This record gives sequence, C-alpha cells and structure tokens, in this order.
Amino acid sequence: MGQTDTSPRKAIAETPQIQEETTNPDIDPATPLSDIEDGKANPLRNEAPEIVTFKDNDPDNPLNWPRARKWSITLVVSLSVFLMPLSSAIVAPELQTIRKELDMNSSLESVLVLSTFVLSYCLGPLLLGPLSELFGRVAVLHSGNSFYLVFNLVCGFARSKGELLAFRLLSGFGGAAGLVVGAGIISDCFAKEERGWVIAIYNIGPVVGPSLGAVVGGFITEYTTWRWAFWATSIFNGALVILGLIVMKETYPPVILARRKKNMIKTTGKTTLTTPYESPDKTLSQLYRTSLIRPLQLLRVQPIVQILALFYAYLYGLMYLVLSTFATLWEDRYHETVGIGSLNYFALGCGYLVGSQICGFFADPIYKALQAKNGGVGKPEFRVVLMFPASICAPVGLLWYGWSAQAVTHWIVPDLGIALFAAGAMISFQCTTAYLYEAFTLYAASATGAVYILRALTGFGFPLFGPRMYEVLQYGWGDTVLALVAVVMGLPAPMILWYYGEWLRARSSYATG
Repeated sequence: MGQTDTSPRKAIAETPQIQEETTNPDIDPATPLSDIEDGKANPLRNEAPEIVTFKDNDPDNPLNWPRARKWSITLVVSLSVFLMPLSSAIVAPELQTIRKELDMNSSLESVLVLSTFVLSYCLGPLLLGPLSELFGRVAVLHSGNSFYLVFNLVCGFARSKGELLAFRLLSGFGGAAGLVVGAGIISDCFAKEERGWVIAIYNIGPVVGPSLGAVVGGFITEYTTWRWAFWATSIFNGALVILGLIVMKETYPPVILARRKKNMIKTTGKTTLTTPYESPDKTLSQLYRTSLIRPLQLLRVQPIVQILALFYAYLYGLMYLVLSTFATLWEDRYHETVGIGSLNYFALGCGYLVGSQICGFFADPIYKALQAKNGGVGKPEFRVVLMFPASICAPVGLLWYGWSAQAVTHWIVPDLGIALFAAGAMISFQCTTAYLYEAFTLYAASATGAVYILRALTGFGFPLFGPRMYEVLQYGWGDTVLALVAVVMGLPAPMILWYYGEWLRARSSYATG
C-alpha cells in the first residue's frame, strides 16, 4: 500500500508560495498575500504529517498481548470456523426426510438444501472481505455470526421448500465471516515462528466439521426431527456469539491505529496525524472492485491460477457430491439405519485428518531439502511435490469406493476407499493454497479468491447431478467416470507446475514469488 511522501521537498513542490522581503526562494511571487496571511501558502506553517504507529512493546499491538488473550480469541474464531462446515453437512443424512415433509418434487430439490449453503458460504468471503478491511475483523465476525444465527434458526421453522432454501442461502453468507477473518486474526496475534501449532489447531475445524456434522445429523433424524439440526447449531452459535462479545477484541492493525488517531485528534487537536495504512483509494467501492474483479482477472489470464483453481474446484465438488449421496448408499444398499449409516461419514473425516497431517509433517521438510539443493533459494514449485502422490490417491480412492459399494462388500471396504480419496483431496487443497500464496504474494488474496469462486460453483453444482448419475451409472461406473476426469485434470497439474511453473511465473505481471 502506497505511503504519502512527507519529505520537505515534496511539501515545498506542492505548496503555492510568494516572494517576501526575505527573498525566500521557496515563495512564488504569483501567490496572493491573503493566502499567506490565512496560512494556506506559508511553508513555515505546513507541518509534516505525524505517523501514528505501534511503538516497541506497545500494549495495543496484538503481537504483544498476553498469550491467554491471544488463545481465547483464537478459540472463538476456530469454533466459528468449525461450526460452519458442520452446519453445511448436518443436513446430508436428512435430505430424504426433508423432501418428504416439505413435499419436494425430486431429489434435486432436496439436495439444494445442502448446495445453497455451500454456494453462499464459499462466495461470502468475496463480499465480506472488503468490509473487514474498513470496519475490522471483530465487527465482521460478530455481524456474520449474528446474521447466521437469525437465518439458521428460522430454517428450523420453515414450512415450505422455498422458505428453507432462502433461509439456508442467507445463513451461508453470515457463516462465511469466520472464514474471512480467521487466518487474519492468527497473523495479527502471533509471530511467524509461533503460528505452526495455532494454524494446526485452527484447521481441525474445517477438517472434522463436515464428517462430524453428518454423523450428528444422522442421529438427530433418527431420534427426533430434522428441525433440531438447525436449532441445535443455532444454540451452539448463540453461545458462541455471547462468548465472542465477552472475549473478542479488535486485532486488525489498520483499524486499531485509525481509532488511536481519531482519539489523538480529539485530545490534541492535531489535524496532521496519519497512519502507515491510510490510502486515498481505500474506499468501500474500490475495495469491492479489487475483491470481485481481480480474482476474475487472474482466473482469465493466469494459467497457473486456472490450472490450480480447476483441479481444486473439481475435488471440492466431488467432496460435496459424496457428502450428499453417502447416506443413500448406506440406507438403500446396506440397509442401515440413518444413525448407524451416518457413522460412515467418519471415514471422510479420518481421510481429511490424515491428509492434513501428512502435509503438516512433510511439506516443510521437503521444501527445505529442495531449497538446500537449490543453493538456499526457495521456489513455489517446491510446494507441489506432495501433489504427485495426492493426484493419484484421489482417483484410486474413488475407484475403490465405487466398485466396492457396487458389489456391496463389507462396509469397511468402501469406507477405506473414500478415506483414501479424502486424504488425496486434502493434500491437494493444502498444496494448492501454499503454492498460490508463495507465487502470488502481493495478490494472494485475489488468487485464492479465484479458487473460492470456482469451488463455490462446483460445491453447489456437483451434488445436484450426483443422485441421478448414480441412478443411471450405478456406483461402479459413476465413480469410474469421476476418477477418469480426476486423472485427466489432476496428474498434469503438478507436472506442469513442476516443469513450467517458473517459466509461467516469469511471464506473469501478477506473480511475485
């Protein structure tokens, strides 16, 4: 972000002045005397702006806060990030029940109950991100959680499919608030060398949330009404809102310093105060323009972003396709109850957890080893090494799952297959994010925003054709088709980046890594 040039030469060059009896060379003879008397043109009265910033050991700097406060704030935002994936998947085992009670005409309409939340949840960061830059992280988190609370609660009172779908769509936008501010809060409060374990704990929620939500939803459906899926998550979120109001404190440095500047102006009367983060073009309209247009621009002209976004979005769509059809497999083919069948969702959760831990343990050592071989110079391409096995595991897991489900083998066999797919998908997700952040350092938010756009579309669209695909092709051939597409999209992605990634980055006006 550009900073104002506050040097005396700059101030003189921009200030109209006149010649005085002192023969001051900095005074322009054309300047009216009235302007000098009013103080508009006198260089001696032009004070250099005073920068309002954090000092050493500043207690207002989130990096200097007590560890108890840092961890309590991290816990609140982590619980929020955990709740929303859980909320998205909690209806998966209940879709058939909801379809019957609300007189939905087809399985397509019932799947929309799952898909609409995913769509708004994934697109929400594009809309809420600019607001967090202007109003701060805490304001966006509180507002988003409250917005989610209202519309998720009324989902449980919906009397028609239209009401339920509309309320789910709106609740997803509110639920995206934690996704918007979570990583930022961690970077605000913890130094780089402290973030490893914090990020690991923070990422547990998105990993286990979908599978745990589906399990909870299954037992809710079996022992009570599907409406309690929304009421229970609303109770949890209500407690979270209250806890957040007690614990949360603004962590975004630009907002903290802007408030300090405002208070200093009131107490001192100085009008020349500024902060290092101020910019004349940092308006809501400009931020939205950047937030919405730049990701689309990157998606349009950057081959690296196109390759990674397409592969990421495809795997993400498959994840929600499986979530939306998993319950049907166990109820119709294995004749398990809704509650018992929902326990199989733990296979997905285990796969995600294993995949994330593999990245956690091996990604950095691999990067450092390759960096040492490269003369101590790191490259973003070193982050794609784990994508090679992951791009094989994902389609193999799909084939394993599909044909074992088709043959109605022991339940552990398709569970192992889907766990292998989930592990491969999670490794690919994390490698993609790491590569984009290192290759597009200055435009990392826009690069990941491009991924959010595509994954929102696939997360919304794939579950819509899943039930019909399995009806026509069955599980064996249906997953074979999906696996072949994953091979065609997945295997070339790490190879292109490994061999041509540096060449592509050198020709990009956006790549900075």
